[in-house]
This record gives sequence, C-alpha cells and structure tokens, in this order.
Amino acid sequence: MKREEAISKIRQITERVATAAGLEIVDVELKGAGAHQKLLVVIDKPGGVTHSDCELVARESSDELDAVDPISGPYELEVSSPGVERPLKKWQDWERFVGQKVKVVLKTPLAATDAAPVAPARAKHPAKAAETKHLEGTVSGAENQTITLELADGTPLNIPFEEVSRANLKFEW
Repeated sequence: MKREEAISKIRQITERVATAAGLEIVDVELKGAGAHQKLLVVIDKPGGVTHSDCELVARESSDELDAVDPISGPYELEVSSPGVERPLKKWQDWERFVGQKVKVVLKTPLAATDAAPVAPARAKHPAKAAETKHLEGTVSGAENQTITLELADGTPLNIPFEEVSRANLKFEW
C-alpha cells in the first residue's frame, strides 16, 4: 500500500474511533521508514484532551490497524494532543478559533494575493511589507472561505483560505 493510501486508511479508522468518543482528528503523520516508523495521531476536543482520551484512541484503533495492516513493517503508535499552539488545517478550525491569536504562513506573498495590503507605517521595512508571507494577528472572522485577520495595529486583512500554507494558534506566555 502506498504511503498516501496508508495514511488515508489510518485516518478513516482513527476518525471513526475518535468521533465515537467526541474527539476530532487534527492530524495523522507517518514518519520514518523500514523498522523505524512512527505513526503519530493528533486528537483534540473543546477544553483539551486528557491522557485517557489518548489512551482510548490508541487502544481502540490499534486492533483494527493491526487487522487492516496499512503500514508495512513494525511501527510505534503515538496518540497525542496538538498542544497549546495547535495547527489550523481545516476550514472548521478557522471558524472554531475566531477571536484567537494566530501565526500564518501564506503560499504566496501578500502582493500576489487578493488580501488587503499591510499598513506600511507599521512595517520595519515598508517596501517589503506588502511582500510578506509570515503574519501574526487575531482571527476576527471566517466566512465564505475567507479569513479576516486583525493585525496588531488593528488593520483587518482578508485572506482566502486556499492561500494559507500553514497556520497555528499563538499562545501568549
């Protein structure tokens, strides 16, 4: 089974288990190769996950994963929480975390997107401000596949969801 097919099958199995327990699958990763493979399943729920939640998903998924055998060779299964700076991968994540601070990396610089320009007065290098791919701000809206990010100076920035390369919550220590 190809790696992408294996991950898809693993996701189906773990999502069925997680959904029944009121949990969501944030990510499924298969790292390494040969005898040194690690299957990482990241779960979450409102209010955060517990050690018992991780144990439940591992235990309930393990037998079915062994029966289906989507991974050739031995592997280590790890189920964990996404942490306080969890990634935002699905559209529903953006809707869920309106009001939260985030770090965003765009696929293309702002100048090449439909997003509003960054206010150059706040930039250290005004000429580069409109070319940045890395942003931080607060999610102030998520509608019609468009994310509204409020920058530190209060400037709203509309970003098409498909322009986000990666993003995660930003925890203030």
